[in-house]
Amino acid sequence: MAADFLDTNVLVYAYDPSEPDKAKTAQALVARAVAREFVISAQVLAEFATSLLHKVAVRRTADDVKIVLDILAPIPVIASDRALVRRAVEARAQYGLHFYDGMIIAAAERAGSEKIWSEDLNADQKYFGVTVVNPFR
Repeated sequence: MAADFLDTNVLVYAYDPSEPDKAKTAQALVARAVAREFVISAQVLAEFATSLLHKVAVRRTADDVKIVLDILAPIPVIASDRALVRRAVEARAQYGLHFYDGMIIAAAERAGSEKIWSEDLNADQKYFGVTVVNPFR
């Protein structure tokens, strides 16, 4: 069976001291991801790094971010390409999503994931056959 997909917010919460309950849940999911039970996309890594560098509650130095990225290195990453961007456009057209949410869905679909673990998308909604699970509710 293909691995489920983790959205950016799960990674961010794992490093967010301002949300201890969400952090605990997210840290457990990230530990499973490092054990290769989940996949992420290059977009998720970029958004995560941006959050760590700029979001006040989780702000880290560039050196700290590089260390965190090295810790997350075992997690399989789905690359972006022309076909993935096209599929994201299709997700936007079909579901009325923001383009970058469509990129998440397209990456999860490409990975063969059955679920996207995310707080940002509609829980229990299916997009191209991939169901959203909100791990924080």
